[in-house]
Amino acid sequence: MLKNYLQKAFEYCVQNKLRWTRPRAQVLEIIAASSKPLTAYEILTRLTTTLNKPNPPTVYRALEFWKEHRFIHRIESLNAYFMCAADHQHQGSQFLICDNCGDVIEAHICALPHALQERVANNSFKLSRWNFEVHGICSDCR
Repeated sequence: MLKNYLQKAFEYCVQNKLRWTRPRAQVLEIIAASSKPLTAYEILTRLTTTLNKPNPPTVYRALEFWKEHRFIHRIESLNAYFMCAADHQHQGSQFLICDNCGDVIEAHICALPHALQERVANNSFKLSRWNFEVHGICSDCR
């Protein structure tokens, strides 16, 4: 799966005339290989094994790039990044986060719930993106 994910990202960059750089590729590989969300500094620590003296701006630029192109998600409540498991583009994200073990499951609802759509429309609010994070205890930890 990891190899396919990286190949898909590479092809996306080629098709869209985007730069495929070593730091970008390695940041994406680190995130995709992790079963848990990673903070920027956790990524930086792992990156030091493959890049010579990487610095935080290098990591943050790569994270912004992959987030902008929807290959990764930012888990706001954890200030961490996680691979997008969806095989399609979507506007919103939904996560089930275990407060015990830290596992994250991407829910793939892909559509804003009707009640929120109404609230957005009734308030003449222009929606740009949305993110739901549901915290609890996973079945493995119960």
